[in-house]
Amino acid sequence: MTLSPARLPAGAGVGFKPQHFDDILDGEQPIAFIEIHAENYMGAGGPPHAHLRKLCERYALSIHGVGLSIGSAAPLDRGHLARVKHLCERYQPASFSEHLAWSSHDGVFLNDLLPLPYTPETRDRVVAHIDLVQTTLGRQMLLENPSTYLIFAESTIPELEFLAEIARRSGCGLLLDVNNVLVSARNHGTDPHDYLAKFPLSQVGEVHLGGHDVQSDDTGAPLLIDSHGSSVAAPVWQLYEQVIARTGPLPTLIEWDNDVPDWPVLVAEARAAADVLDRARRTQAA
Repeated sequence: MTLSPARLPAGAGVGFKPQHFDDILDGEQPIAFIEIHAENYMGAGGPPHAHLRKLCERYALSIHGVGLSIGSAAPLDRGHLARVKHLCERYQPASFSEHLAWSSHDGVFLNDLLPLPYTPETRDRVVAHIDLVQTTLGRQMLLENPSTYLIFAESTIPELEFLAEIARRSGCGLLLDVNNVLVSARNHGTDPHDYLAKFPLSQVGEVHLGGHDVQSDDTGAPLLIDSHGSSVAAPVWQLYEQVIARTGPLPTLIEWDNDVPDWPVLVAEARAAADVLDRARRTQAA
């Protein structure tokens, strides 16, 4: 079966929030695409779909799933997957993505993206789940690297090897969340530059940038939380620039899902990402 590949434009996009609808339509905006969470658009109609139809007339669409529970030990929820398929058929997005995580158990949705051990058994199960998703949707899926706060003693495969092998065996692409890289590295005392130096960048179909909170764990040590509730931090911008210098322009999303700011604040973040992409284009052309 031939899968439709991810094909977002190599510009800056934003996660759509209903309070920004009028602002987005009020003239030309410096964004290349919009992204939505699939689970917010599984109803039959109403204002969400009215907004989305209008936006899709102007911008490419990325659909980002948060509920398929790709890493679950249980089989995928076929009903949920059918609803994702219907949404993709309805809007024909340029890209569909999900997380390397699990979020449901025994029919209960846990409203969180939880980590999984990196073992051969888990790898094989994730590959099988991605195969089912891609076959059902008839399109390539992008798999996002996680933000993590603990390491499983059971893990026997390094995360980068785990991701690369899943992509190779399933044919999926990867979604590189740079903030997740920084969060995980700081929490585990590793080097985010080393992680990105080894990341299979040739498989990346989209990049995410977002904010994080700085808290403390039970011992008083710093703990970064992937909160999506603030502007992109300076270290994340620095890592992003290093990635784009190596890859050239890639579709880049600004994620801001909590404490959502007014449109000018969000679009300023998108402009900053677009500036990085434009510099990469000029370098390539030189």
